[in-house]
Amino acid sequence: MKRDILINASPRETRVAILEDDQLVELLVDRPESRRMVGDIYLGRVEAVLPGIQAAFVNIGTEKSAFLHASDLVYDSGGEPDEDDEEEDEEAAETARAGRRGKAPPIQDVLKKGQDLLVQVSKEPISTKGPRVTAQVSLAGRFLVYMPHASRVGVSRKITERGERQRLKELVGGVLPANSGGVIVRTVSEDATQETFGRELTSLINLWKRITRKTRFMRAPALIHEETNLTRGLVRDLFSDKVDSLVVDARPVFHEIQEYLKGIAPDLADRVRCYEEPIPLFDKYDIEKEIRDLFKRRCDLPSGGYLIIEPTEALVSIDVNSGRFVGKKDPEKTSLKTNVEAAREVARQLRLRDVGGIIVCDFIDMETQVNRDRVLQELRQALGRDRARTKAFAVSDLGLVEMTRQRVRQSHLQSMTAPCPTCAGTGRIFTPETVVRRMERSVKRMASEGRRDDLLVRLHPETALHVLTEEHDLVRKLEKAVGFDLELRDDPLLRPDEFKLVVKGAERDVTEQYAVA
Repeated sequence: MKRDILINASPRETRVAILEDDQLVELLVDRPESRRMVGDIYLGRVEAVLPGIQAAFVNIGTEKSAFLHASDLVYDSGGEPDEDDEEEDEEAAETARAGRRGKAPPIQDVLKKGQDLLVQVSKEPISTKGPRVTAQVSLAGRFLVYMPHASRVGVSRKITERGERQRLKELVGGVLPANSGGVIVRTVSEDATQETFGRELTSLINLWKRITRKTRFMRAPALIHEETNLTRGLVRDLFSDKVDSLVVDARPVFHEIQEYLKGIAPDLADRVRCYEEPIPLFDKYDIEKEIRDLFKRRCDLPSGGYLIIEPTEALVSIDVNSGRFVGKKDPEKTSLKTNVEAAREVARQLRLRDVGGIIVCDFIDMETQVNRDRVLQELRQALGRDRARTKAFAVSDLGLVEMTRQRVRQSHLQSMTAPCPTCAGTGRIFTPETVVRRMERSVKRMASEGRRDDLLVRLHPETALHVLTEEHDLVRKLEKAVGFDLELRDDPLLRPDEFKLVVKGAERDVTEQYAVA
């Protein structure tokens, strides 16, 4: 598979596009005002310990306190990972929590309010929730992830050959000092030598020593260690001999990457190219339109079908529709073809939009179990290329596929858009007729309290036009009902579903007082 990485860098924004076979599959965006936090290490102060949910809230200096679960603490056992931890996907740069929940002692026996604690951000603030942190700190290098509180050598689950896994374990075990922590061998390490492992491990251990020393001179809450920037982290984690090219359109960033590669992978330097053509980089590769489309609800499929992607607070729903693709004779074949296309596109859209959490996908109904299994297999195979951890469950009795995708930060929709001030994020606004009825009830409510002030009613031009064309006698009937004069006036500065009630003479706005519904 052909893989390319494009970096569009400017002083206020860095965008990274990852292409597979010339198709955009992943977009990363970094801006100064919304700096990435995952991997940052803080000296925090415990604000509250909640035995009822076996969790604590830790002040790390962010707007909202960080959430720490009991399973993310370090215990006297040294925080040794379970067997499953050896299979942990190192790209997530976080240690496993699975299996520790049942073993963790009561959190109230370990933490006290006001206690200082070294923690690492494992999930950024999302929606109304603050960041999630863990005391199981891990430090990522190019070839290894060092875990000071663990005591084993694990290997990335993406290295599947048993003999290779054992060889890498032995190489790293030979350079890991006794009682110095644990290590996960990363995917790009297959060609690394023991000398390379030893050099990087020494660097990571020394970094950990510097971090622990800093905690002695800092007062909580304080940032102790900041994860590397997006560009450098991307080169460290992704850029390998499996990537055909890395193209960057800013010469300072190009030089920074070249300098960084000298220390970690000099043989890859010739794959990095500085783009200096007048046409913008993303326009040259024809991906700017795809980036704009990732905020749309609808996503078209090659055959004529389409997906409808609806994010909600609890989950993301994806509906598969056949659209204009009606096939020839066999409806089962038509459904299968659309669903197979949809399975591939669902996996790509999840990566591209950086959607996480619970996802429910409603594929087109199919009669045979063989076809349902084929669609599920196609989905799982496509999800296998995702750097985030994913899991897709079997098709349910209702024909739904439930899946989860690791979520460590806000999706692009959450981070790059804001709720509509008119619809408050619902995507819907009241119709002109509904606005008129609300205005009518508000005026009558005012009259019921004995008010007899003449009113100026301001309406959006579209609503005012509805009154003139569809309810031209509204003002006369309403004046007769309430006993005071009304004047309707259009106001283009109002939102489409907004109206204003202004007392004439006093010019006093009484809308909030009477517009309850």
